[in-house]
Amino acid sequence: MLTRPPYDVVVVGAGVVGAACAYYATLAGLSVAVVDRGPVAGGTTGAGEGNLLVSDKEPGPELDLALLSTRLWGELAAEPGAAFGGEAGRGTGGGFGERIEYEAKGGLVVASGEPGMAALRAFAEGQRAAGVEAVEIAGERLYELEPHLAPGPAGGVHYPQDAQVQPALAAAHLLRAARSAGAELRLGETVTAVRTRPDGSVLGVTTDRGQIDVPAVVNAAGTWGGELARLAGVALPVLPRRGFVLVTEPLPRIVRHKVYAADYVADVASGSAALQTSAVVEGTPAGPVLIGASRERVGFDRTLSVEVLRRLAVQAAALFPVLAEVAVQRAYRGFRPYLPDHLPAIGADARLPGLYHACGHEGAGIGLAPATGLLISRQLTGKQPELDLSPFRADRFARS
Repeated sequence: MLTRPPYDVVVVGAGVVGAACAYYATLAGLSVAVVDRGPVAGGTTGAGEGNLLVSDKEPGPELDLALLSTRLWGELAAEPGAAFGGEAGRGTGGGFGERIEYEAKGGLVVASGEPGMAALRAFAEGQRAAGVEAVEIAGERLYELEPHLAPGPAGGVHYPQDAQVQPALAAAHLLRAARSAGAELRLGETVTAVRTRPDGSVLGVTTDRGQIDVPAVVNAAGTWGGELARLAGVALPVLPRRGFVLVTEPLPRIVRHKVYAADYVADVASGSAALQTSAVVEGTPAGPVLIGASRERVGFDRTLSVEVLRRLAVQAAALFPVLAEVAVQRAYRGFRPYLPDHLPAIGADARLPGLYHACGHEGAGIGLAPATGLLISRQLTGKQPELDLSPFRADRFARS
């Protein structure tokens, strides 16, 4: 069997989280290989909307992670194109932000009635105390932000820090930058085992193409993060949570922000396996409007659900009546990597020295990717992470 040259770290997964881990690890001076059994952004990343949100997170560890990522996404977007595998002023645009369609457009959460507005107001008050910009908007002033919004809402909250990227482009350009700094990208290569030394630490990985000797393995395998953990001999209860997105025909910019009904926040926090849908509507630079969001735990069943699509369309038209006459161009589905307490697993696994986790972000992986990559790189190089990683420990489920 062919034995490959050693690296400092192997990142398993070429989605946006794995790409961010590879990017920050190479910036830290580490020799990195990225291994994925499929293409770049072939899993959850390629099926995402590209949301970079603080608006849907209550105060706590995930919000802290989101605020760090918000800052990092802004810094990345400001980088010149040359820093990400191209020359400024050529190709798809001058800077990284333009290349990945980064939009700091803000979010708008709308409450239909006074009880919902009271709950939204209390939620926003707690977020402000944690560092979130949250501006209450009276019902009659919502139309200054969104002229096509349905009449009659009680009010809403504007979140200027919410933003959006094109997720597959973000992953591709982060990996391109990592490769330009020396990282190696191995696509179509499947990890079949994580090998360990007699002392129980990581020795390397075995793939369907050979062996890679490496002292550190980062599990950025998304919805397959539990399977990779099992190959390493540890348990991590990652489950797939299916979601659908509708894509309309190209339109003028009739939706200016990411707009969603207040009950979306409750759906994100729910642990129910049953189908949940709540209107989430946003425009894109290319013109189509994206409509979500649905959540259900049905394993990896990819069956197209007409009922889910119908619900999403009805709810979106209730928010924006103008959409009722708009053609849906296509629909797609994906699987969010769900962990039971809705927090990702990030950092070193105390059960297996040399194994690091960067998975289980559910629907927030695109938004949380830079912070995750930076924190992993800090641990890999023995530096103090910017955040306390204890809430994200992978062995917290075994301990509980």
